[in-house]
Amino acid sequence: MTAAGAAVSEFGNALSLLVLLFWATPISSLLVAAILVAELLPFVLGAPLAGVLVDRLPNRRLLIVALLCQGVAISAIAPLMGQPAFVVALVLVSGCGRAIAQPCISALVPHIAGEEQSTRAYALLGTTRSVGTIAGVTGGALLAGFFGHPAAMLIDGATFLAYAALLAFVRSERRPSGEHSARPSAMAGIRHVRRDSLLFAAIVGLACFVGATVVINVADPAFVRFVLHGNEFLLGAMQACWMVGIIVGNRIAARLTSASQLAQALAITGVTTGIAVLIPATFPFVAAAVIGWFIGGVSNGVDNVTMNAIVRLRTPEEMRGRAFAAVGSMVTGANLVGTAAAGLLLLVMGPRAVFALGGTGALLVGVVCLVFVRRALKREESPAVAELSPN
Repeated sequence: MTAAGAAVSEFGNALSLLVLLFWATPISSLLVAAILVAELLPFVLGAPLAGVLVDRLPNRRLLIVALLCQGVAISAIAPLMGQPAFVVALVLVSGCGRAIAQPCISALVPHIAGEEQSTRAYALLGTTRSVGTIAGVTGGALLAGFFGHPAAMLIDGATFLAYAALLAFVRSERRPSGEHSARPSAMAGIRHVRRDSLLFAAIVGLACFVGATVVINVADPAFVRFVLHGNEFLLGAMQACWMVGIIVGNRIAARLTSASQLAQALAITGVTTGIAVLIPATFPFVAAAVIGWFIGGVSNGVDNVTMNAIVRLRTPEEMRGRAFAAVGSMVTGANLVGTAAAGLLLLVMGPRAVFALGGTGALLVGVVCLVFVRRALKREESPAVAELSPN
């Protein structure tokens, strides 16, 4: 039920994001960036609060409330699309719900699937989300073309309500007991990540190459429109290629078990993501973009699963909500910086140059991340360090 609901929700997310970005592109690149920033900002500013909520309240019920919040906010965009300021504000409200939902799902998965099967469960969840996203980007193009933008937003709102309804049939629940009946520290998740050298190296590296690569999210509509001379359908097709790659990447990552394998695979995806973005930047043709986006999707699928799996392996159960929220805030914070930078970069350079800059940055960061991950692993091989490292 959880995986099916995630697929339905991601269908709506992809549908609405594609429509909003293509709607905003002719207006201003800054509006495109503002929409993406509004979606991401709650992950950064609200992470400590979200983590505490996940580690104090029953997760399934909290997730249902967060989904209802998202559904109402997205549905309200439909009649207000002539007012960009209201659209951005409602995207921000939806982002608040999503900032709680993400760590909720990540912490709930081991209780549904069991600890030993968690990595495979994260891979399954990623696969169903990708299937939903593929349907959303293609469906979004069709709905925008035939029924207009407001209809797409109303359908997205309905998908959140459908996800919340499906969760009513899930019996598994994570009921945090708290830290010896004391109020959990909102910053404990961040401190935990900083103390674990392997986890810190992997997550900081991920955040940095995500920040470099995310510029393509803002530049992508302009690249399709002005470089490839395409429309909503081509934008949706390219994003679908990325999602198909994610499905493949999820299956690859599901085979990884140890923290060493997970951390190194995560670092390597920085290199492969950079290469993926550089392919269409170097060869501005539809075929090259399709190949690049598939490779990027495979990399994205691997790092999504490995990120969740390594946090689970290296974090005590009672503080996983805060750890997942802390990691989410680090990665999303980098995403936010990259998104804002992309809006400014597009004012002074073309989308192809932005792609080249982002791809080069991701490739270099991936190499550096791999070096630091291997150094952390070597330090843990010594008995004195290994005894201090969490399992």
